[in-house]
Amino acid sequence: MAISAKNDPALNDDAEGMSYLNRLPRRLVTVYLPLAVFVFVLIFPFYWMAITAVKPNHQLTNYDQYSPFWVVEPTLDHIKYLLFETSYPGWLWNTMLVAFGSTVLSLAASVFAAYAIERVRFTGSRPAGLMIFLAYLVPPSILFIPLAVIVFQFGIYDTKLALIFTYPTFLIPFCTWLLMGYFRSIPFELEESALVDGATRWQILIKVILPLAVPGLISAGIFAFTLSWNEFIYALTFIQSSENKTIPVGVLTELVRGDVFEWGALMAGALFGSLPVVILYSFFVDSYVSSMTGAVKE
Repeated sequence: MAISAKNDPALNDDAEGMSYLNRLPRRLVTVYLPLAVFVFVLIFPFYWMAITAVKPNHQLTNYDQYSPFWVVEPTLDHIKYLLFETSYPGWLWNTMLVAFGSTVLSLAASVFAAYAIERVRFTGSRPAGLMIFLAYLVPPSILFIPLAVIVFQFGIYDTKLALIFTYPTFLIPFCTWLLMGYFRSIPFELEESALVDGATRWQILIKVILPLAVPGLISAGIFAFTLSWNEFIYALTFIQSSENKTIPVGVLTELVRGDVFEWGALMAGALFGSLPVVILYSFFVDSYVSSMTGAVKE
């Protein structure tokens, strides 16, 4: 005789959803403890930079009399020195200009490349997409040598254009690979309907694909902006004068003199340099998260 699953306690499970977290000890181990560790690892570097930026010099290394995790009698001398006695405001402007310019160029090229590979379906599109992704894996320390020759030939050495035109060499492959995955999630029926109605490829890209791909574009733009903002090797190689340096290079080369480290100014510069990226993420976090789940579903 067949036993009904409804009447068999062994086959009937009344557990629903996350009910296994109802008990406090299990919830503490599986939720609160990992979350606390994650928040600590995420916030502690910013806390350390903040207290170091306002800590007097005599407290920086005197751990016998002062706690390294707290500050007594905070001072603004390091911040004043950074903003008014160095070229930091200029470095901040250079970094923002270079990051914005290279991001715009990279997104423009990546949109056309990703659309051609995923939607036009030309012969060899898949190998082309794979080669673009492999180009992203090439270390910048190998590329800056041939790029230096090109930069000198064009006469843009020691200018912001040198960085704006060289950063796309590693931004375009990454943005293209990211947008390829997002364009792939947009139903082909939308594009086919537009073709039947007489729309051109350009009209489909501008009026159909791009409006649906706004979260993906924002995600690729955030990644490109962040990579440009934090880039060091190209900025160190192609920029020589202090007034054209970016924050990563300027802070390291101007605030470290031999074996003398201006720790207060260094931490203040690192803290202020990270704030624009934090603000950018906070404004577009919803679009960034939605881009991770794909586009319009059928």
